[in-house]
Amino acid sequence: MITEIEDYFTKGCGRCARFDTPACSSLKWAEGQAALRRICREAGLEETLKWGHPCYMHAGRNIVIMGAFQDNMRLTFFNAGLMKDPAGVMEKQGAATATQDMIRFTDNAQVAAMEGTIRAYLAEAMGYAEAGVTAPKPPAEVDLPAELIAALDDDPELAEAFAALTPGRRKSYAIVLNALKKPETRVARIAKVRDRILAGKGAMDR
Repeated sequence: MITEIEDYFTKGCGRCARFDTPACSSLKWAEGQAALRRICREAGLEETLKWGHPCYMHAGRNIVIMGAFQDNMRLTFFNAGLMKDPAGVMEKQGAATATQDMIRFTDNAQVAAMEGTIRAYLAEAMGYAEAGVTAPKPPAEVDLPAELIAALDDDPELAEAFAALTPGRRKSYAIVLNALKKPETRVARIAKVRDRILAGKGAMDR
């Protein structure tokens, strides 16, 4: 996985074999992502690199993260449960996602067409960060095992990556770990899947 922000925009995230090739999803969406980057920077957001992707922060809090796939690119909002979405442009990442948390683009030109809306949504999210307001957490459908809770408490990087997973991916780890009978087995499995969590993958993802 990459460690320098510029590499994302010139080579990709480094999480698959398409890295630094013409087939890389990030390079396919280079024009649109460059526009998103400009908008986020002009909004006053701090640009960082997290989980191999550009992440934009304000008031010490993650605001949005950028991602690219073969058929679309996305701007995903943290604390999306607070967003009002007056333009009706936000979507759920998947059926297991609790809230509509992303704007999906299927054409590079959509970014320019939606720039006003994107700027307004960023300003809204930044306002929540400044006020210290967070979205209410939906009730957990599956309890996290004690060993995973302890690991998250002891490992801030892991905790941040786990929190950034979709609810469905978090649930997949809870199910897999709860199925293991011995605490020491759960501890060993958590250590084994740490890199997968940091890479944004669920327990069942390939």
